[in-house]
Amino acid sequence: MPSKMKCEVQAIGEQVRRRRSTLVTALWMGAMAVSLPVAAQQTSKKVRVGSPVIAVTYNLERGKVAATSGGGFWLQGAGVDVAVPVYNRFSIAGNLSGAHASNIQPGVDLNKLSYVGGPRYTYDISHFAIFGQGLFGGAHGFESTFPFPGAVKPSANSFAMQLGGGLDIFGKNGLGVRAFELDYVRTGFPNNGTNSQNDFRLGFGVSYQFKRK
Repeated sequence: MPSKMKCEVQAIGEQVRRRRSTLVTALWMGAMAVSLPVAAQQTSKKVRVGSPVIAVTYNLERGKVAATSGGGFWLQGAGVDVAVPVYNRFSIAGNLSGAHASNIQPGVDLNKLSYVGGPRYTYDISHFAIFGQGLFGGAHGFESTFPFPGAVKPSANSFAMQLGGGLDIFGKNGLGVRAFELDYVRTGFPNNGTNSQNDFRLGFGVSYQFKRK
């Protein structure tokens, strides 16, 4: 083949390759331009933001008798938890719970009612909701023994703080389970010691996520 014709063939082949590369690049960019908004729309549908949640849980709380070196005991009870969205992923949460323990000391029982509220941050994706919270309020202990200066009383009130988080798993209809909730619970009941309690509470139960309108 003459060198001139060979050069022309090579030039034509190079042009074809360039046009093919340009076409492939254009098709790829067009596909990305179409697929990215679709993917973003699908992701936004999976993410649940701003949905009120209510849960009912069974709780186990580990406490300690201050006057003894060991003295650990378990409180058992139940709670109702409500979270109402206020901005983006932030909600105002409220929790009302009651618990009971028998014979924390010989012949001494303990009953406790706590009511706390505060901010909660929730990250929702698909049917899963992971949340963290800081709740503050009060607690009431009753039908027990609380040592006050110069007297022993059967009931007492205290400040309460609850820090922690948990995981909800929801179905398509909004019904779900609270797979777990783990919280650090601090109260300040009189106890002939530090007059403070540092408990850890584990809860699990059922939950419901209201649909957004």
